Amino acid sequence: MNWMNRKHFLIGLGAGIFLSLGVIIGLILAANEGRLTSGQSGPSSGPSSSPRMAETIAAPPMDQGFVPVAKATTPAVVNISTTRVIKNPSGAPMTPFSEDPFFRQFFGDEFYRQFEIPKERREQSLGSGVIVDPNGLIVTNNHVVAKADEIKVLLGDKREFKGKVVGTDPKTDVAVVKINAKDLPTIPWGDSDKLQVGEYVLAIGNPFGLNQTVTMGIVSAVGRANVGIAEYEDFIQTDAAINPGNSGGALVNVRGELIGINTAIFSQSGGYMGVGFAVPSDMVKSVMDSLVKSGKVVRGWLGVSIQDVSPDLAKQFALPEAKGAVVTDILENSPAAKAGLQQGDVIVSFDGAPVDNTGMLRNRVAQTPIGKKVQVGVIRDKKEKELEVLIAEQPKEISRGQEEGPGTPDEEVSTALSGIEVRDLSPNLVQRYGLSKSDKGVVITQVDQGSAAADSGLREGDLVVEINRQAVKSVKDYDRLAAKVGKQDTVLLLVNRQGRNSYFAIKP
Repeated sequence: MNWMNRKHFLIGLGAGIFLSLGVIIGLILAANEGRLTSGQSGPSSGPSSSPRMAETIAAPPMDQGFVPVAKATTPAVVNISTTRVIKNPSGAPMTPFSEDPFFRQFFGDEFYRQFEIPKERREQSLGSGVIVDPNGLIVTNNHVVAKADEIKVLLGDKREFKGKVVGTDPKTDVAVVKINAKDLPTIPWGDSDKLQVGEYVLAIGNPFGLNQTVTMGIVSAVGRANVGIAEYEDFIQTDAAINPGNSGGALVNVRGELIGINTAIFSQSGGYMGVGFAVPSDMVKSVMDSLVKSGKVVRGWLGVSIQDVSPDLAKQFALPEAKGAVVTDILENSPAAKAGLQQGDVIVSFDGAPVDNTGMLRNRVAQTPIGKKVQVGVIRDKKEKELEVLIAEQPKEISRGQEEGPGTPDEEVSTALSGIEVRDLSPNLVQRYGLSKSDKGVVITQVDQGSAAADSGLREGDLVVEINRQAVKSVKDYDRLAAKVGKQDTVLLLVNRQGRNSYFAIKP
């Protein structure tokens, strides 16, 4: 065979092999496409044929994107608009000459009206909510409906209902709202404990009033605590775009399951910067069930003060890694004391699940049913030990920061400042309460109804600047000065409210 014939032979052979491979690959792709199509046809037809209940669906083929998930879940995400009337009983003018008849005659009434504070003004805000029961039960954020005088719920089909608050829990920023409707679309609950970093998620809500907006991202982190948004924090962090108005909306996985309620963003501009937070569905469902059942959140209680295990502490306690929670104090007659826990024990597991840090333990204890016996794994004197603890209900007098957290677990003495919860300023709190970045003090995140503080006029969002003429720059300052207040002492607070300072004398 000469050179030219050999060349033509090789070219023909290569072409034949290439065509054969093409036919084989085509058959494989056709078979895969058939499997994907048949696997998707059942679940995708469910929501359209039965709008009452969104079922868990199969992961969609990539050529369809997240269309089936969006179609199944968006009808259950609602727009929540609230109206709040802020009253100024005095209607006091802002100039000392306003009440002088001579000046009023000279300048006229119209001139002075522009300086007078209106006797009342209406504040409106927008948020989102998720229908979790076909009979009109909706979960959202506490800060979406807090202090609202009127709540309107707009469904995806444009129907509008008046909403009624079933219960709120500022400590997790969760609230439950009820509307008078039936046969509503819902989103099924997902298991947020099984969520893994890197999973695709969709955030659904009403950013800037744009109803049922869907954005896509991944789970950036789980178990985020110490963010400064709520008291009990176990946030899902995501880079799905979350903006003002998304609060209370749904975070769903690719199977169309509710795995979180969008709560806040970390932003230096007020807009999306790739860091958003959602309350995990397991925590939301626990809080919702308690609010619906009893109108309040009943939390489990262990009765210890704890701290995180640092690398240095891990060496001192001969631990293999810096995980767990070190018991620093135990309250007398508490479940922990009765079970035999001791100061210096390192809690490494609770109810069969490992404990990595104090935040994790605190959340798990709080969500444990009252009266349940749980196994608590500890390391004591370099040896592993298991204790059985009967979980009790968290006492009402337990103060902020002492519920399975750092601090001294002594019982709180009721004073004029009882019933007030404060937090250090953070970008999220500044945005939530409409504060200024230059503001100083600690922000009030909750005022118990019926407390002396509530009776005096203090409310959520107020900024405490001074206690008894002494500056308050942090929660540490607040706690230090509050500790000096006696049971019968009247307390003088300087409070910044919407940029204006006012004194409040609180009598116990």
